[in-house]
Amino acid sequence: MAQPKRRWSKARSRSKRATWKLETPKFAKCSNCGELVAPHTLCSNCGYYDGKQIIEKKED
Repeated sequence: MAQPKRRWSKARSRSKRATWKLETPKFAKCSNCGELVAPHTLCSNCGYYDGKQIIEKKED
């Protein structure tokens, strides 16, 4: 099996690892009720997606 000609420097390894970080989750407002929802997902509060009602929600 092929072997690398020379090893990576510590600076190169550490700078590569420095970009591994968590991102904050992104949210968008529902166009109908204004609730924060994940983008490209159905609103669990009112049942709307892309300005159209997809699911009928039962009122308690």
